[in-house]
Amino acid sequence: MKVSSIDISKTAILLDIDGTLLDIAPTPDAVHVPATLRKTLGLLQQRAEGALALVSGRPLRSIDLLFAPLRLAAVGGHGAEIRVDPNAPICGRVTPLLEPEIRKLLVAIGDKLPGIIVEDKDYSIALHYRTVPYKQEAVEDAVAAVYGDLSPDSVEVLHGKRVIEVKKAGFNKGTAIRDLMTHPPFANRKPIFIGDDQTDEAAFAVMPDYDGVAISVGRQVRGVAEYFEAPSDVRRWLRDLAEGHAIRA
Repeated sequence: MKVSSIDISKTAILLDIDGTLLDIAPTPDAVHVPATLRKTLGLLQQRAEGALALVSGRPLRSIDLLFAPLRLAAVGGHGAEIRVDPNAPICGRVTPLLEPEIRKLLVAIGDKLPGIIVEDKDYSIALHYRTVPYKQEAVEDAVAAVYGDLSPDSVEVLHGKRVIEVKKAGFNKGTAIRDLMTHPPFANRKPIFIGDDQTDEAAFAVMPDYDGVAISVGRQVRGVAEYFEAPSDVRRWLRDLAEGHAIRA
């Protein structure tokens, strides 16, 4: 995709964070946000008249802390939270938190399997095995045991890059983008969504409904034509988009 072919005044820019904007780190808290990326996103936010949003599995509080002092429109918790205006409260759907008993069972997996990092995102629990990849099967079996005792339509299990996440069912990044696209300044624009893993596939799937563009990172996805090798390529492309340069994805 040529940057020069994008009319940013008619485009909504939607960006996953981990594995897309930022390189994966050993732990979720260890990711690094380059100052140049904050500058790029701030400039794009201005050029797109606010139609730029981060679309992440992280809760909004984590997103804001990560990119501070920059504050952007955002979807948090895989669609559990939607904030159209960076300076306004959460709007859109009201999603209940993951039940305490389910949360307790999932957290206990981390206690039983040393090296597993448990990330409580309020609406979900993520079990990271980045530092102990050989424990993948053990984590999968433990999550399956918890999931097997629950109603099939009560929770959803997501598989990411060396992480398994359990969240409430009934919402995802795709449903959140549909909601987001009904609000100004996103309404009546063509979205570009960039994401990297399974949790982004629901967002890829809704792009054709808006004559939008899906771009994958680090892997080629069936039905997704555009592709970046790594987050560094995404950051470079966004910088050129912000500065009005013409390059090809």
